[in-house]
This record gives sequence, structure tokens and C-alpha cells, in this order.
Amino acid sequence: MILVTGGTGFVGPKIVHALRAEDAPVRALVRDPSSSSARTLSAWGCELVQGDATDPESLRGATEGADSVVHLIALIAGKPEEYERVMSQGTRDLVAAAKEARVSRFVLMSALGTTEESKDLVPYYRSKWDMEQTVKASGIEYVIFRPSFVFGKDGGVLPTFLRQVKYSPVTPVPGSGTRRLQPIWVDDVAAFFARSLSTEEAANKTFDLGGPDRLTWNELYERIRRTLGKRRPTVHVPMGLMRAGAALAEKLPHPPVTRDQLTMLENADNVGDVDPAIGTFGVHPISLEEQLRRAAAG
Repeated sequence: MILVTGGTGFVGPKIVHALRAEDAPVRALVRDPSSSSARTLSAWGCELVQGDATDPESLRGATEGADSVVHLIALIAGKPEEYERVMSQGTRDLVAAAKEARVSRFVLMSALGTTEESKDLVPYYRSKWDMEQTVKASGIEYVIFRPSFVFGKDGGVLPTFLRQVKYSPVTPVPGSGTRRLQPIWVDDVAAFFARSLSTEEAANKTFDLGGPDRLTWNELYERIRRTLGKRRPTVHVPMGLMRAGAALAEKLPHPPVTRDQLTMLENADNVGDVDPAIGTFGVHPISLEEQLRRAAAG
């Protein structure tokens, strides 16, 4: 039995679907079994268990009888104490429950850019770093993935980028737009996760995940314009102005961008070495051109 946490988010359902396509038994930790996303998992043949990452007792119940755990829960925005409670402490409690249940493999979704040097930059990186260290120190066989930006048709940031280019008279780009990224398609991420549970040579290793294209933000928007057949002027918005706008946006329930996200964007290129992952799992991510074509279709 494979326990999946975060199975109702953006990437989670793709991973669950990939596992169920191989007829793997999946148990999903969900807060509300009556939600549409939870009902979808149930329709795919998943066992649902009600619980929460912040409830250690529910985590013990969820891990009972599980052979492996796929841990996907993360916050995109929030206060530092929320990151600590949901991500850092939640992972410590889940690992403790997994050890008690004698889970044999623990697969963690981390993030590209998570390093000892970046961990004090923003609470997100701190929590991701804490999660990695907790898993590594657990004594459970583990696999850790650090994806770059995950693109998809129905979630993540790509649909927002497409709408910007399609409907806005100008394309706003934060800062100089010269930082690089390495987008990976969500179904390719799911394929890596699905294979990680049975690939022996992946044990106790950390893998960068990204697509075959490394490009700047300026180049990304240019490719989106080309895919959509749009001619839009680009406006580089100074980071100071972006931060002022983000400070106001953070008052909303679901801010489109936060100051922490801008800090991460400024910090470094979001690229990595994906050859070890490709060589280990045999998954070959699709090109950015194909990603944009799929996202723009329909």
C-alpha cells in the first residue's frame, strides 16, 4: 500500500493517476473525503483516509499497513509559523508515524533551489530544507525529488502566464527577466514519482527534475507569444515596484505573488542537472515547445 499526502493538489492527482495506471494500491490522506478532488481519487480506486498533516494521530492511522509513503504537502504562501507547522513539523510527525509502521521507502517532493545556502532566505526554503533533513535522518530508505517550475494545462503557474500574454496589452516581466528556469511538464514529474517506488538504484538519493530547455524569463515569454501567435510588448517591472504590489496582494486570501516568491526569483537561476534522474528512471521529459503546445490547445 502506498500512502500519498497532498494527492488533491496540482501535482498530486497526476502522481496518483500514474500509480493507479500501474494498478498500484494507493491510500490518499485527505482533509475532506466529500470534496470533488477526493471523490475523483476514490473513483480511480484509491482508499481515502481522513486526516491532516498537522494531526499526528491521523498520520499514525494513515501510515498503518503502508509499505511506502509519497509526501507532497507544501504551502505556497503563508506565515513562517504556518510553514513550520504544516511542512516542517508535519513531516517530522509523518516520518515518526512511518517508522512506527515500518514503511520501507519514503519519497519526498522538495524543490529546486533548496540548499543549505538558501535555507535562511525565505520560510519556504527553510521548511523544504527541514523536510529533506528529517527524511534523510529517519533511517527509512528514501528518494528526494527537487523539481524546477512544474507546468501543466490545468494548474500551476503556466495558465497565468498564458492569460497574461493572451489578454494583456503588454507582458509584465519581473526585473530584468534574465534569470533562468527549466520547466518540467506535470505528467513527467508524475512518471518520475511512479518509478521511484520500485527503482532500487534510486535509494537514498536526491534528484533534480527539469525539462530539456534552460531559458530566461524573457525567452519564456517570447516562446509563449510565438505559441499563441501574439505580438505583445514586454515591460520589465522593477523589483521594488513588484514588491510593493506583492505586499498589497498578500492581504488577499490567495495572493497571485508574494514578496517571498520574488525573493526566490531573484536569488538564483532555477536550473539543475537532470541527467542523473533521466539515467536512473528512464523518463525523458518533453520539450518546452511541446509543453506550451499542450497547454495552449483547446
